[in-house]
Amino acid sequence: MLLDRIIASRSPARTVGPVLLYPKPYGRLLAAVDVPVDAQASKLEAFVSHWYQEIRTGAKTGSDPQAVNYKHPYWYTYGDENFDGGAYFGRWCVEAVVAVKAFDMDDSQCLGLEHYPGDLLRPNGPSTHPARQELELPAALAVESKVGFWAKLLRRH
Repeated sequence: MLLDRIIASRSPARTVGPVLLYPKPYGRLLAAVDVPVDAQASKLEAFVSHWYQEIRTGAKTGSDPQAVNYKHPYWYTYGDENFDGGAYFGRWCVEAVVAVKAFDMDDSQCLGLEHYPGDLLRPNGPSTHPARQELELPAALAVESKVGFWAKLLRRH
């Protein structure tokens, strides 16, 4: 139902299904879409705040033959280890951004939340997340990193 409604926001002829296949966590997002405009921001914030925890518990539904039971999404544990090996690609609730765009919702209460990728809606704006403090390199590494490729090759400093 929710995905159909998002698609129908751009393709009005889309048939909207009658069932929300995964009420946990997506029931909160559907509620945010359905409430009056002045209440959407707080409902959206509740969805984003609970999304990661609720997605962990897995989708348990027997309401429709298309629904699939699973423990948690395959990517849920990516990033718990092996950051340098490229296993982590982000734990962003893209669904929230899609709903904000499709239904012109107020996302002001979600800005800066860990799992809300509000920057996707603001490609030219300042980041919606607080700046991270960069780790300082040891002095020996910092100096070495300023030496260019050709200088290293020709042993010039």
